[in-house]
Amino acid sequence: MSYVIGVDLGTSAVKLLLVNQTGKVVKEVTREYPLIQERIGYAEQRPEDWVEQTISGLKELVQTFDGDASTIEGISFSGQMHGLVLLDEENEVLRNAILWNDTRTTPQCADIYQKVGKKTFIHITKNRALEGFTLPKILWVKEHEPELFAKVKTFVLPKDYVRYRLTGQVHMDYSDAAGTSLLDIAKKEWSKEICVLLGIDVSICPPLVDSHEHVGNITSEIVTQTGLSESTDVFAGGADNACGAIGSGILSEGKTFASIGTSGVVLSYETTGEKDYQGKVHYFNHGEADAYYSMGVTLAAGHSLNWFRETFAAEKSFEDLLAEVGEVPVGANGLLFTPYIVGERTPYADANIRGSFIGMDSSHALKDFTRAVLEGITFSLNESIAIFRENGKKIDTIYSSGGGAKSAEWLQIQADIFNAKIVKLKSEQGPGMGAAMLAAYGTGWFRSLQECAETFLEDDETYLPNPDHVEKYKQLFKVYQDIYQQTKVLNERLLEFR
Repeated sequence: MSYVIGVDLGTSAVKLLLVNQTGKVVKEVTREYPLIQERIGYAEQRPEDWVEQTISGLKELVQTFDGDASTIEGISFSGQMHGLVLLDEENEVLRNAILWNDTRTTPQCADIYQKVGKKTFIHITKNRALEGFTLPKILWVKEHEPELFAKVKTFVLPKDYVRYRLTGQVHMDYSDAAGTSLLDIAKKEWSKEICVLLGIDVSICPPLVDSHEHVGNITSEIVTQTGLSESTDVFAGGADNACGAIGSGILSEGKTFASIGTSGVVLSYETTGEKDYQGKVHYFNHGEADAYYSMGVTLAAGHSLNWFRETFAAEKSFEDLLAEVGEVPVGANGLLFTPYIVGERTPYADANIRGSFIGMDSSHALKDFTRAVLEGITFSLNESIAIFRENGKKIDTIYSSGGGAKSAEWLQIQADIFNAKIVKLKSEQGPGMGAAMLAAYGTGWFRSLQECAETFLEDDETYLPNPDHVEKYKQLFKVYQDIYQQTKVLNERLLEFR
């Protein structure tokens, strides 16, 4: 039996999966690392922490693996998107990485629109200029740390730096490059126009490769540190959401997944880079070659439920909190929740909007509020699905993952609000599995990622929409959509009291 390793470099930890040729995860290792937040709005990490913990995890996988290391044929990667790692002439790190959840770059986003033009920028990158993306971070360093910026030879994203340290080779795949705001999405090349208009030397942009592409072998130093074979092939990998799509089998037109973790994502496969969503949703290159995906984001999905439990029912487990939700009718007895507790991304991109409970009275009990939270999170995700459908996409099947796939009641709520069949996968490993599948395809185990998915992935439970519930939720969704506009001014007036 042969094996591959999927390395998923997240924001709080790196997770490594050892996967065999049938798609079974035979070993899993997780290593954590700290987040550095020196000021409000700042979020940084030491790239060396990623490397040390990845190497430590690889060493444990090999040492506890009941087999010969030479049977581990390939490694690939999934990684947190957008994070900026600046390298000098010797490929040494110049400063801490600035992460996707760092929000210091609002002035730089405005500067991008002023110098490039909003319409031109969205036409090239297919996305709005957002604080979380890489380009505004580059401009921030250029403005605030000019002496350091003068030393920059290239930049990479988090998983690219870890891969460089394992192979000695610098690359960036298209799916992660799409999240930098410097890639011409449709042409699959760095945008010289954007670089010139913003005073950035395009030479700092690294070589581009496909996610399944072979980019080298592990170095002798890594062989010594981990026990892996020097013949182990290394493949580029992809952005976490692209790998999550692969790991959920989103590999053909119309396939969509909803992932409800701390944040929430609705992602749908696209065959072309030419569709125009006017920046209302994200539009990125897929981890599958010459494919794309559109994506909407709810900033506080599972985070909203976690906040609600900790604030109002800390003595209850999640299982106990959700136990009575099925007793509450559709619409939570006239109670609506908007999950804007840390602002919102899709479709508003509004950092100042805040959450609300609307319609509460003295008859409402904890279970009503709990159902309202579940429905509100799902309504927020449905904003993205509505945009997809308005632009001609047919969405009738959605694969659900994350915390939202652990509750049968919530899965049924998703089926009813999304008006689509909801499928839960038997094994849910998400981005890590997607990375492993890229390695499996890259090593030649399969002729395509689709063929790999047919072997590695298996459906478990299916939930069909209830027609009566669908109609009620359609009416409630209209009310939900009104809440943003009707509370926006109130929230802006409350800013001075925060």
